[in-house]
Amino acid sequence: MKTKYIAIGIGVVLILVILAIVLIPRQDEPDQTFTPTYWPTDGWQTSTPEEQGLDSVKLAEVIQEIQKQNIPINSLMIIRNGKVLLDTYFYNPYDGAFPHDLASVTKSVMTTLIGIAVGQGKIDLDKPMLSYFTNRTIANMDELKESITVRHLVGNVNGMESGCLAGDQPTIQAMTSTPDWVQHTLDRKMVQEPGKNFCYDSPGIHLLSAILQESTGMTALEFAHQYLFEPLGIKGAIWEGDPQGYTRGWGDLHLYPQDAAKIGYLFLADGIWDGNQIVPADWVGQATKPLVNAGDDDYGYGWWISDASYGASGRGGQRIYVVPSLNAIVVTTGGGFEYDQIDPYISAAVIDPANPLPANPDGVAQLEAALASLVKELPALPGGEVPQTAQDISGKTYLFEPNPAMLKSATLEFNDPSEATIDLDLLEKEVTWKIGLDGQYRQSPEGSLQRGYWKDAQTFVIEVFDVGMENRIFTFTDDRVLVDASGLIIEGKMENP
Repeated sequence: MKTKYIAIGIGVVLILVILAIVLIPRQDEPDQTFTPTYWPTDGWQTSTPEEQGLDSVKLAEVIQEIQKQNIPINSLMIIRNGKVLLDTYFYNPYDGAFPHDLASVTKSVMTTLIGIAVGQGKIDLDKPMLSYFTNRTIANMDELKESITVRHLVGNVNGMESGCLAGDQPTIQAMTSTPDWVQHTLDRKMVQEPGKNFCYDSPGIHLLSAILQESTGMTALEFAHQYLFEPLGIKGAIWEGDPQGYTRGWGDLHLYPQDAAKIGYLFLADGIWDGNQIVPADWVGQATKPLVNAGDDDYGYGWWISDASYGASGRGGQRIYVVPSLNAIVVTTGGGFEYDQIDPYISAAVIDPANPLPANPDGVAQLEAALASLVKELPALPGGEVPQTAQDISGKTYLFEPNPAMLKSATLEFNDPSEATIDLDLLEKEVTWKIGLDGQYRQSPEGSLQRGYWKDAQTFVIEVFDVGMENRIFTFTDDRVLVDASGLIIEGKMENP
């Protein structure tokens, strides 16, 4: 995740602020205190764009441009004053039927759980990090490491060795390639004094999950269900754990976009939901105020902050933006797009942020027509008849030598004409995927979507959708299989030919 995307991505809300300042007299500015008129626990209310100062025709052009340019955005949701103006899915292949991977938006949810636990008196922000791991022997101990607090972790200013300059992905890979992710993270060297400089550090955020579990006896997912998801009516959340069972605090939370928007709504309402203080109001205030400069933007407790807004952001186009002064929320999911690809078109739709526009039935009809033009079916799978190979290899286990994919064994079964099953033994855990053979995706317990087809008599292809699309290609020859995992080739041998 690059911080410059926040500055770009917030364009839709910045334009609202600019218009409010330039076009509207001071006395007519919207009230910055948001008082919800209802709670979307069981679903969102809708409004025409014109009722909220936006132009339906311009929003129709947003849909048309996304189609024309083939932008890999999966969903777009715009909410103002608690009313949904636009909630659409682009069927490429996401159709809103499954919870979507929110990538590093997860970090903002993880820090929110810490805020709830702080409010319950179960976690002290200024308590040393190491005090939560007294049963571990930790390498590279020094005074700097001993001085790291929970507050340093939530603000990404922990001072531990990380990929600040090279990017966060290698840091994640270094962690996930080990059998104990928490131990690996704790063992890292210190490179600077905690609290001084921002460093986007996924392993450091993962430690918050372990700290929450050590403090409450609940995994982050269990804690979230009880104290955040259930009160907000968030259902179907998927959030897998590490090899020791600690929920992945740094990423991989899957939510429906409408439920992701509820997190923004909760913060817009200062942590209150339906009369209950879900997140302490002072935490919301601290989390969304600058703690440290992070390049083009500032950073709070897990939230990115610009002049007029704050947001949660993840790779591939996953975003929740909140603009308190305008009671606005924008939620996107994507398979690898940058917000500036759609920002100019959304910005053009904003006409008057302070007053409703005249009703425009023709414009609304034009927007509805643009939405109806979206293809509502997944592309058909290629391939022809199921070959004899499917039965020959069904139920047979293939073993692999140590490899970067951490795959130890794989077993495919073709006992159902509409659905195959693959069992994977990985370094961290064993997983089972259902694979749609009928053109439809199946969602794994970890959140990814899979469907598959036989490319030819020897080659089975699994389409995997999570953040973007990747293929897993299995080529069978005699008692061996070659697996191509996005260019990483590994060879396996049948266990009992």
